[in-house]
Amino acid sequence: MKIKDIIWGMILVLITLFVAIPTTRNYFDYATTNFPYLMGFIKTAILATMGELLIHRIKKGTYFPESGLIYKFIVWGFLGMIFVLIFKLFASGVVAAQDNNLLPSISSPLFLSSLLTAFMISFLMNVFFAPSFMILHRITDGYIELGNGKFRSIRKVKLNQIIDRIDWNYFFGFVVLRTIPFFWIPAHTITFLLPENYRVLMAAYLSIALGMILTLSKTTKRDKA
Repeated sequence: MKIKDIIWGMILVLITLFVAIPTTRNYFDYATTNFPYLMGFIKTAILATMGELLIHRIKKGTYFPESGLIYKFIVWGFLGMIFVLIFKLFASGVVAAQDNNLLPSISSPLFLSSLLTAFMISFLMNVFFAPSFMILHRITDGYIELGNGKFRSIRKVKLNQIIDRIDWNYFFGFVVLRTIPFFWIPAHTITFLLPENYRVLMAAYLSIALGMILTLSKTTKRDKA
């Protein structure tokens, strides 16, 4: 383990402690409640970018890519703002549908009722929203990578170039049909059991976890091959 690995871990611990310690958590709750889009941008941009750095560290042995990191930071922040809206839409929509007997619900006990609601939110969100979000993210990454992280070059990249370079068999066969049912639906069920202010934050932590799992899995398969 190198000093940069320790620094990365310390930053993650400090962010977690900021949310966990009651005094600082009050500031976090206030900001999240009153400035939801701004906090959605900050939380997701920072944590998901840390995930990007970790993945690059595992793949290449160094944390910082040659270029494009700032654009990925901005994209992640924008996606975090989308999460704020989408999480609210699906959470409120599922509860409204349950109240109108359009989705199953349990009146008691309280935990099973909350668990079923959280599962329904996670299931519907991941079925109807997640695939389109994943495609959008691959397209934005494609612009950054084909443009070598330079704005002038990114502007010249054509959408069909990005679409042609995406491995659609892998995308639908693994990313959609495996990570959604076996990781994202269970993980987001836990997410929607949390208070609303912590859901986007949890989603950002999950992006780090899944990115690390997938990267380590690919690295192990490559080494065996």
